[in-house]
Amino acid sequence: MTPDELARRAQGGDGEAMDRLLGELRPRVLRICQGVLPYSDDAEDACQEALISVAGKIGQWHGRGRFTTWLHVVALNSARSTYRRLKNQAVPSDVLPTERPDPRTTSVIAGTRLDLLEALETIEAEHPAFVQPLMLRDVYGLAYDEIAETLGVPLGTVKAQIHHGRRLARPLLREQV
Repeated sequence: MTPDELARRAQGGDGEAMDRLLGELRPRVLRICQGVLPYSDDAEDACQEALISVAGKIGQWHGRGRFTTWLHVVALNSARSTYRRLKNQAVPSDVLPTERPDPRTTSVIAGTRLDLLEALETIEAEHPAFVQPLMLRDVYGLAYDEIAETLGVPLGTVKAQIHHGRRLARPLLREQV
């Protein structure tokens, strides 16, 4: 049974379908969260939160696009929420301002993800509509039409949001290099 079929059955109140759906989705959701969060424990937490959101918000999927595309948005939002929560919980004295990560022990990919998350947080403060389309396109590689369908906006709007989001992200990412 496809994820779309399981999701429709789960929307109808089928508990077995919901359990099976969540079990089958977990590896995919974890990969999405790991794509945003560099540390596995944080990604695991975000994955769990995303699956809880899927179970609680499954009625919000209206069947316009594939269920897995809607799932990407839910998982991405969960990972970004986890990042924000962790960032807000960090104590400034945890890291001395003169300390720089040792490139021999720090993953380049992890550092790049954190830089991107910081840039997206900055962009979101003034242009929140640019963030989801930009992440869905540039991090997860979804097609423009799939993003438009998922977000429920015209294709031209998605292209413009991604263009403007990239324009805003470039200088922020260059500053952090």
